[in-house]
Amino acid sequence: MKIWSLLCLLFIVKMSFCQQLEGQWETYDDKTGEKRSVVEIFKQKDQYFGKIIQKESGTPNDVCDKCEGKKKDQKILGMLIIEGLEKDGDEYNGGTITDPESGNVYKCYLELVENDKLKVRGYIGFSLLGRTQYWLRK
Repeated sequence: MKIWSLLCLLFIVKMSFCQQLEGQWETYDDKTGEKRSVVEIFKQKDQYFGKIIQKESGTPNDVCDKCEGKKKDQKILGMLIIEGLEKDGDEYNGGTITDPESGNVYKCYLELVENDKLKVRGYIGFSLLGRTQYWLRK
């Protein structure tokens, strides 16, 4: 009986660890399918954020010249592109995502569809008007 209890506890701990949003995620180009970057998602207090920690093209000094406000001319490498998401059931929403290529900022929600696969949805207004990408855990 003790072994069974221990196995159940280990399974629960493993499942809760595996279903975490935090970590490094590889992003891919919608058209070519090529790897574009690595985004590190982390939690601060009760909110989730993501920053670009690796780029596959360009130079480390590339800046977001199309961004506005505090992100204008900020280096893309190290830039916070996901901000202010909160856990809501199986989703993380209520925040924004920035596209450093266009400078556009969208409402955003994330959902772990598999342990190593993240659905990333950026949208304007309501979620039917937007774009979905799938990122893979690194």
